Amino acid sequence: MGTLASGLLPIAEELAGAPRVYVDANLPAGTVTAMRRDLGWDVLFVMEHEDLRRAHDAEHYRRARDLGRTLITLDRDFLDNRKFPLDESPGVIVMFAPDEQGLITLLARIDREMLRTELGEPLQLNGRKVQVVPELRT
Repeated sequence: MGTLASGLLPIAEELAGAPRVYVDANLPAGTVTAMRRDLGWDVLFVMEHEDLRRAHDAEHYRRARDLGRTLITLDRDFLDNRKFPLDESPGVIVMFAPDEQGLITLLARIDREMLRTELGEPLQLNGRKVQVVPELRT
């Protein structure tokens, strides 16, 4: 018998037309606002939950997987497959940009290229980790 979260996961995924993400504490609140307002994502932001604010990275990794949400972070520690095995990955997107506006630009690219592709089907990120950085301009 599974957990309540695992039982509700298929229902939540079916009802959610928007990407479902789990955002850890190191992303600025302005980026979370942009995810919700501009991109229409379903965002669980750990800073809005007293019990998750100070949780360890391993807890965030497990919670994101259990809740069926892609983990979005600035923390490159999540790329370490020894600490965070791929076979347990909820789908992780590690971002880097020099400022908040750069992060928001990357989020729009992630939305367009990964979470809502032209084919209408998001890329399957479970078991994967992706690092996203600004495009170089020449």
